[in-house]
Amino acid sequence: MVTSQIRSLLALLAFSFVYTTLPAQTWGVYDLQGNLKSLAIYDRIEVLSETVITGKNEKGLSMLSRDLRPVVDLKGDEVYQYLAPWILVKGPKGIGAFHEYGMQALPLEYDEIQTYYNFLLGRKGKEYWFFEKGKEKTTAIGTWEKANFTKNGILIGQKAGSYFLPLSKDPERPYKLIQENEGNYLLAQENTGFGILNFEGDYVMQPTLAQLEHTRGDYFYGYDQNQYLLIKGDHIKSDVSYNSYHKITREGGLMLEYIHGKLRRVMEGDGILLDSVGIESVKLVGDNLYNVNFRGNKVGLLGKKGWQVLPSTDLNWINPGAEGLFPAGKGGKTGFVNSSGKWVIEPRFAEAGNFSERIASFRNSSKWGLVGMDGHIISEPKWDEIKNFSSGIAIAQDNGQFFLLEKTGSMLNQEGFDKVCRLKEGYFLVERNGKRGLLSSVGTEILPTDFDNIQVEKLDFFIVSKGGLTGVLNEKGDAIFPINYQEIVADWAGNQILAKELYKPVVIQVEESTKGKRKKGA
Repeated sequence: MVTSQIRSLLALLAFSFVYTTLPAQTWGVYDLQGNLKSLAIYDRIEVLSETVITGKNEKGLSMLSRDLRPVVDLKGDEVYQYLAPWILVKGPKGIGAFHEYGMQALPLEYDEIQTYYNFLLGRKGKEYWFFEKGKEKTTAIGTWEKANFTKNGILIGQKAGSYFLPLSKDPERPYKLIQENEGNYLLAQENTGFGILNFEGDYVMQPTLAQLEHTRGDYFYGYDQNQYLLIKGDHIKSDVSYNSYHKITREGGLMLEYIHGKLRRVMEGDGILLDSVGIESVKLVGDNLYNVNFRGNKVGLLGKKGWQVLPSTDLNWINPGAEGLFPAGKGGKTGFVNSSGKWVIEPRFAEAGNFSERIASFRNSSKWGLVGMDGHIISEPKWDEIKNFSSGIAIAQDNGQFFLLEKTGSMLNQEGFDKVCRLKEGYFLVERNGKRGLLSSVGTEILPTDFDNIQVEKLDFFIVSKGGLTGVLNEKGDAIFPINYQEIVADWAGNQILAKELYKPVVIQVEESTKGKRKKGA
């Protein structure tokens, strides 16, 4: 259908021309119904975002319009990286940067370019330049052993064993340490001590503390003048949320306070999570989840908002749970308890996973089976691994082969796959003997394992490749685009599909002489 349209157009062009046999890459632009809208000649086309399309041909690398016409010369050989809103382009002399609106910000002569929203940092050897889009200006910022943007856009430079903030109000001020973390504030150290910087490089806690560590988020743990401090970062002035002259320890994400040498409190970022007499030990078992052991052999599961499982003498340990039940241990065996610490499934397994869709995995040897919330064994142990259920299906592994299980424990595929991947669209991408196939959300076959690659663009639209050629199939296996193209790219923002096919000959115009003799073409 599409092929004949393209060839007809090229045949019309060739009618009054002489041609040679140089190869050319012809791209067709189609609407979502498969109707041809236009043609273009490019070696490569990339859809980088909803607004950015690039193409390369013998004339060079360009940003393209929706109908694949060149609109901005990118002056290079290839797109090195796209970091919205910046297009980094590589050429013979180095890397340069273009804004996605088409403006060139840095010429193609840098060894490395870092981006942060409207900022660019270019490096040539150890020399660095800073570009700010709002000012349309590039500024040399000197020689550095290393320089980088933090996730909040602060530029940190390092040289001669010191740290600097080249774009701050005091760019020559040396620091012994500047440390980024997951939060919004930097930990800094000078000769006077530790402090906290905001994203403008200003101190929100002066560098006077003898000790300072980041804990999580915007929280810090510090020590100064015999008192322990829990500090919350703030853009104007950091707040000491909690201070104590009693010892607070911090190790592996666990903060504990001791009063007169005895463990008394479990701490969080800005204060006390649990204050109780009789605590013997605390163990971190998950994100903000703790096994708290008391005198009298009591253990409970403590969470951010309080007890997830109340302390009980009938337990040895408790793991994070799901669907209201928690794996717990007693006497070397594993079962499940509720939030009151009462056994719902008595401890009789060597190990158990969490419930998902009211089913959990368990094992008593090296093999795993399935158990329901009532303790009934759904499937005897025979699997090396069983992943959680989702939409009624779990993925299980046995002897290196993967199978789909329904909630009865029955296999949906009798022959195993080498790989199975559950996709966000609900499909299962499967692989066998190096070939790929596709299953529906209920495990039925959509495409057999005959393809070199399958790319699920969206529901009912799959770009597939086979034998070096590419096409598009739907859930019925019907061809939306037949498998005879070199490459297919979806441009969903433009409601169009770009398809590349190799054609010979390339038409070359030859000027006719008025005296009946032809001039040689080029």
